[in-house]
Amino acid sequence: MRYQTDRQRVEGLGSAKDGTVEWWKQRVAAVALLPLVFLFIFPLLRAIGSDFDEVRAIYEHPFNAIIAILFFITIMSHLRQGLQEVIVDYVHGKAAMTTALLVNTMFTTLIGVTGVFSVAKIAFGG
Repeated sequence: MRYQTDRQRVEGLGSAKDGTVEWWKQRVAAVALLPLVFLFIFPLLRAIGSDFDEVRAIYEHPFNAIIAILFFITIMSHLRQGLQEVIVDYVHGKAAMTTALLVNTMFTTLIGVTGVFSVAKIAFGG
């Protein structure tokens, strides 16, 4: 017994039989962000309002630098996945969707790489 209309069968619409992997990736990133946010916030709060030498001292500690880098990578991955779902659901037309997905990936990658580079530059005394 089929649960698709004739039009859905012709257009190949209906149950996609995928999406579970993306769902799990989104959830794993969300769970990973729970401890990372708290571990990232505490050194950041100490660094706010400090001069550069104090900020460097905070992020020269390997634990703080690694947490900050993991935070930037994880949050940008989570953001990219979330925006991708919105784009797939609400942007119509193949060209518009492809462009939006490309811009989404480029934007989140640029912000993530900038964050990682900034922390690495501070941590390694650039």
